[in-house]
Amino acid sequence: MDFVAITSCPAGLAHTPMAAKALEKAADELGLKAKVEQQGSMGLKNEITPEEAQSAKFLIIGSDQKIEKMDRFKGIPTVRVDINTCIKKPKAVIDKVSKAVAAREAAK
Repeated sequence: MDFVAITSCPAGLAHTPMAAKALEKAADELGLKAKVEQQGSMGLKNEITPEEAQSAKFLIIGSDQKIEKMDRFKGIPTVRVDINTCIKKPKAVIDKVSKAVAAREAAK
């Protein structure tokens, strides 16, 4: 798994799935394997398992909301981004986080 992501907005009815689809499409276009979980009034959709979380190189959180079940992601580089940025510029978000994580790993 290249990365995992969580999208969440206050209602969870519009921006949450829009951001999830944008990140999934961008990952596919970039040739990356990703899984995007949606959290909102509908509950958890496409839930990331602890195993999937631990196999990921990084986590993108597209939200200003409190995220449920964060213990799954312990030790994984995590970046929180505004949900609208995930919708409008998903490739830029993925690219920026990917490069930052790679630079951090190279510095070790």
